[in-house]
Amino acid sequence: MKILLLEDDPTLSDIMKENLELSGFTVTLVMDGEAAMQAISNAKFDLFLFDINVPLASGLDVLKFAREYHYETPTIMITAYQDINHLKEGFALGCDDYIKKPFEYEELEQRIVNIKKHFNIDNQDDMLIDKDISFNLAKQEVIKGGNCEHLSQKEAEILNYLFTNASRVISSEELMQNIWIYDEIPSDATLRVYIKNLRNIIGKEHIKTIRGTGYCFE
Repeated sequence: MKILLLEDDPTLSDIMKENLELSGFTVTLVMDGEAAMQAISNAKFDLFLFDINVPLASGLDVLKFAREYHYETPTIMITAYQDINHLKEGFALGCDDYIKKPFEYEELEQRIVNIKKHFNIDNQDDMLIDKDISFNLAKQEVIKGGNCEHLSQKEAEILNYLFTNASRVISSEELMQNIWIYDEIPSDATLRVYIKNLRNIIGKEHIKTIRGTGYCFE
């Protein structure tokens, strides 16, 4: 699980990074809002951990930047503020959880575990697409009627993103920005090829094209 940690307190950031890595997470640490935006533009992450009160751009500004560019990455905000206004603003911008300073690492870890479960991150188990079709992201496999179909890495990531966001219309732009890093984003034609391949494997009825908008997993 790849985590982008935005925290400007040198002591706290080092402790958090060390503990997160000991828990098996891959951590990119940045100490100001502009560095966080740059990191988001250059790489794909599974989770954002953003302190609100950091230099150059606040954690809320960074979250707004991410959501405006359709990065739906789950986000936990870290705050020393005690008022409700920052919490309300964070949820309005699309954060998924909050943790208030000071906190024990075990509390943060449990919140991350909950996020992993909710968003199906790093799930080693099979996901049931249909009564006869299952999908395993870690193995990049679809089992259909007892037969195994191996997916490419991008096919597996696309299917996982659509499955995780089932019944929600996903634009081509959102899909590409959450699967590819900025300088590798493919053409619409390439994305359509991936979608066609997935439909051939799991059935056309599961990935609907919403004309002029994007795709919807059903």
